[in-house]
Amino acid sequence: MTVRILPIDPESATGRKKEVLDLVRAKFGMVPNVNRGLANSPAALEGYLNFGAALQKGNFSAALREKIALAVSQTNGCGYCVAAHTAIGKMVGLDDDAIMKARQIEADDEYENAVLSFAQTLAERRGWATDNDLELARAGGMDDEAITETIANVVLNIFTNYFNHVAHTEVDFPEADPIPE
Repeated sequence: MTVRILPIDPESATGRKKEVLDLVRAKFGMVPNVNRGLANSPAALEGYLNFGAALQKGNFSAALREKIALAVSQTNGCGYCVAAHTAIGKMVGLDDDAIMKARQIEADDEYENAVLSFAQTLAERRGWATDNDLELARAGGMDDEAITETIANVVLNIFTNYFNHVAHTEVDFPEADPIPE
């Protein structure tokens, strides 16, 4: 598949593009291809980074945020994001079983199952959750804060899913294992 939005080379970037890419490198020790692509609009990359940083201050652990990312990316068919969040998930302590379960919208406890199910529902229905969907989320232990934080995490991941779909971003993480049939 041909890349359709050319990534910005951090070594030759100038101005605001260079500043934002330098921030990415300082934070992650590398500049993933999705960030190089988003750097075509420094405002878009900075917005993405700031939104993600704000969600890190929420109530969800890094592991749960990665499970949401995996569930949403799998639902949206974003191979780049599945690969990236598989690698990041391992960095925050998820094992292969937890990663595969998250991609299949499963978790080992009722609360995380509720979060992942609600995240999948939002991704599949483009945000149009029903009263029953909210009742199921609440029955799984989610309150309005958790529901709102789930929505925010879903939106953050949909942004990169959609960007990668349009850009055909080259995957620069190890490919994720296929889901067993």
